[in-house]
Amino acid sequence: CMISTLFNEALYRPLLNALVFLYNTAAFADLGIAIILLTILIRLILFPLFYKGAKDQAIIQRLAPKIKEIQKNHKEDKQKQATAMMELYKQHKVNPLSGFLLLLIQLPILIALYWVFLKGLSEQSFNILYSFVSRPDTLDHYFLGLIDLSAKNIIVVVAAALVQYFQGKLSLPKNNKPTKDLSPAERIGRQMVFIGPVLTLVILYNLPSAVGLYWLTTSLFSVIQQIIINKRIMKREL
Repeated sequence: CMISTLFNEALYRPLLNALVFLYNTAAFADLGIAIILLTILIRLILFPLFYKGAKDQAIIQRLAPKIKEIQKNHKEDKQKQATAMMELYKQHKVNPLSGFLLLLIQLPILIALYWVFLKGLSEQSFNILYSFVSRPDTLDHYFLGLIDLSAKNIIVVVAAALVQYFQGKLSLPKNNKPTKDLSPAERIGRQMVFIGPVLTLVILYNLPSAVGLYWLTTSLFSVIQQIIINKRIMKREL
């Protein structure tokens, strides 16, 4: 199948080779450190996309009162409402679909990483290593000699969920309004702060902790990114 071949050659094989290369060179033969380094490398490569998506979502959260006002003023005319909303987004240089587009870009990478962590670290998978990547004599599945990354680990899962919750809280504007006064967009934003971590717990619970370590690292990266975004938005508002 052409799609399967493209997926393997464009994502799965390069990510597997990158992980083994990092394990052999920069990670001191520690699989956990190799996963963390690979995660940081992926986030740095995709940083412009992640940054744009997160920034747009943060600005849209802050535009919620104006969006609510537009919906109220043009509730009888959906076309005028849509035009006014698009004008508001254009004025603030945001794309309301950026979060969805970012998810679409992330999904194939997440699937490829899932396969790398789940089945890729075996003797058989080493047959697809590039010629310049050395085949490791042995592959230690432990992180810092403490966590077996081939097995599930509740501590890693809970840590990943907590960091994701913290990142979600950072993405919301400070708002003391009661729930009944919130716009639909504001309500969804608040709910997602809790729904995201719960989904993380459910999804990661039965997966190898290698996947959880990736998720924890990428969430920590997102927290740092969100802090930078919030500072820049605050400067712009001032």
